[in-house]
Amino acid sequence: MKGKRTSLDGTACAIARSLGVIGDWWSLLIIRDALAGKRRFGEFQKSLGTAKNILSARLQKLVEHGILATAPASDGTAYKEYVLTRKGKKLYVVLIALWQWGEEFCFAPGELTHDMVDKDTQKPFLPLELKARDGRVIGPADMRALPRPAPKQQRRASSS
Repeated sequence: MKGKRTSLDGTACAIARSLGVIGDWWSLLIIRDALAGKRRFGEFQKSLGTAKNILSARLQKLVEHGILATAPASDGTAYKEYVLTRKGKKLYVVLIALWQWGEEFCFAPGELTHDMVDKDTQKPFLPLELKARDGRVIGPADMRALPRPAPKQQRRASSS
């Protein structure tokens, strides 16, 4: 029996809120396909092999959250197309990080994988890494979260 999903909208964690928007595999695969140039419902369905109702719900959610927008079909037909917004395009870094992690940890030795390459040079990307402002490569042991002060308007409202 499936339980009702908890909304992550009110949490103070940016990771949790992000997962509330794009945290299911269909949404991330739709974004992957949109980054690869797919724009029509049928293209997404053919690529993903998902049921129409699931695909429709995920596309609608991505539009509601401003990750995709709908536009008239570029060929003048009555179909609509789904296009990535600026917000949606920024997710390419998330997908590249997942791809690089998956390439390293989700394939057996010798199993067919792919190189993600620069379109102009045809050379593979370097692994993503986080750097401190001084240029040092940092890892999990080097990080901690610090609370940010509330904006002035929010502090005034809560003190009233």
